[in-house]
Amino acid sequence: MKGSPEGGHRTRGGRDGRAPPPERARQAEGRAGEAGQGQTGQAQAARAGPRPGRPRFGEGTRAPAIRNAAKGWMAGFRRRLSAGELGALPVLLVLITVWTVFQILNENFLSPRNLSNLSVDIVGTGLIAVGIVFVLLIGELDLSVGSISGLAAAFFAVLNVNNGVPEWLAVIIAVLAGTTAGAVQGFSFARTRVPAFVVTLAGLLTWNGLMLYTLGTSGTINLDENGLVAELTSYYFPNDAAAYGLAALASGLVFVTSYRDRQRRRAVGMPHRSLGWIGVRTGVLAVVSFAAAYLLNRFQGLPLALLIFLVLVAGLDVILRRTHYGRQVYALGGGVEAARRASLGVVRVQTAVLAVSGTMAAVGGLFIASRITSVSEASGSGVLLLNAIAAAVIGGTSLFGGRGTTWSAVLGMLVIQSVASGMAITDTPVAVQFMITGGVLFAAVVIDSLSRRTQEAHGRA
Repeated sequence: MKGSPEGGHRTRGGRDGRAPPPERARQAEGRAGEAGQGQTGQAQAARAGPRPGRPRFGEGTRAPAIRNAAKGWMAGFRRRLSAGELGALPVLLVLITVWTVFQILNENFLSPRNLSNLSVDIVGTGLIAVGIVFVLLIGELDLSVGSISGLAAAFFAVLNVNNGVPEWLAVIIAVLAGTTAGAVQGFSFARTRVPAFVVTLAGLLTWNGLMLYTLGTSGTINLDENGLVAELTSYYFPNDAAAYGLAALASGLVFVTSYRDRQRRRAVGMPHRSLGWIGVRTGVLAVVSFAAAYLLNRFQGLPLALLIFLVLVAGLDVILRRTHYGRQVYALGGGVEAARRASLGVVRVQTAVLAVSGTMAAVGGLFIASRITSVSEASGSGVLLLNAIAAAVIGGTSLFGGRGTTWSAVLGMLVIQSVASGMAITDTPVAVQFMITGGVLFAAVVIDSLSRRTQEAHGRA
């Protein structure tokens, strides 16, 4: 029969084509009525306003929001730790430990005077370490930075003191000499494909010999203590507003940059940080920055050397993380052959990286000469090269390439110089300083290796 279940036709009454029983229909109507009454009651309650004694929406929800943000941050933090993404955590723990130990041994370690001197002492070698970061990011090593720094200082001293060339012009020539030396090494490395540490080892001997030849028989040249270069490390901004203004500017820039990055990522549906996390991060930075400004103002004010150092580090960080060139540097650290297949200018990037390293070595050499107001045959030698490389690695820059920032060099240099300063205050032998620095460096390399293995296990390296 047509319309019968046997005929295969169905109606909207039920699965088998028959109308639902009266009892089932009444039960369904009852449930629908109860649901409608519930929705109506909710709507009436919403129109009537909140019940007495209960907070309005948004009132009293700040604490739960903070707790949720903290839980989210902790979950992400644990996830990054399990994946081997440690970031700056190890070096921060080491720095806190070093400061705590030396403060216990000598209460003057964290005094405004010592911290101010520490902030100036890190600049020369720190700038060289920032250049090393660029080279490490592509998985290579530059052994010539110490000799280039001494060569640049020698060029400046001979031009200015012996030949009367204006300081500003002598500074430009000295920095360009470092850039040229780095570019020559970079082009040789990129074209011949000889490992960079071999090319720069030859450069270490070559530039050191050229420095000795430039200085001549005198061996030592004293700089003008009132000159432009000498004031790089001797001038302090006496107005307290300079240090506090720098702290406020740094905090504001970090917030604006993080917020804009969040908006861009959110607009394209990418993972992004929450506003709470951005606020916490900016707040922590503001507390640290204003505390540092307060301590600096208690001594002589903001050092000019520290201001230049932070500006250069921040500028190079923007170049690395926000420009096409910086992305190419990181990509090259991920694999040279993969970069070539992706049509990246490998020769150009490698040459530019070594040129940046040479430039920063020259600038660092001028700051070191400014600190001691002289240039000698010992300039650029000793433990300068080792400290620069150690600072970059201790700060978290990977020896395998592709991971690290310019701020890594700052943190690593703080650790090394804090150890040196603490040893000097507590009259500890220099040999112990070398052993401690070597131990910290070894620990940093081990952590880097373990972190890379963990990332490879998670498929992220």
